[in-house]
Amino acid sequence: MLIDLDPLDTKPVYRQIADEVERCVATGILKPDDPLPAARNLASDLKVNVNTVQHAYRVLEQQGLVYVKRGLGTFVARRPKDWSGKGRHAAVARQIAERMLREGFRQGLLASDLMAALREIAPGRRPE
Repeated sequence: MLIDLDPLDTKPVYRQIADEVERCVATGILKPDDPLPAARNLASDLKVNVNTVQHAYRVLEQQGLVYVKRGLGTFVARRPKDWSGKGRHAAVARQIAERMLREGFRQGLLASDLMAALREIAPGRRPE
């Protein structure tokens, strides 16, 4: 599982971790009943405090995206109905859009600049 933290992002690190896990679930990288990395291992890999990862996992559990088996770890839950089809695509699209906006803002662009560029390169079509 690839988790991409952005040190320039204004969102708290635990929220970035939760969003990345959501993305992995939405795109099918993580499937129902797949284990998430142990909080200590993920914290070590990401160079963050273990409490930060545990907080992210608690948020995901409250959202119903993961469940905990005491002594065994945290696992991906069966996907809610809204994660299939349009709901899944909307969640992934939103995360991609947020990243695009952050990068655009760093480069001095406005949201309208990015929207115009998107309309220019892909007017309502999907790539082949």
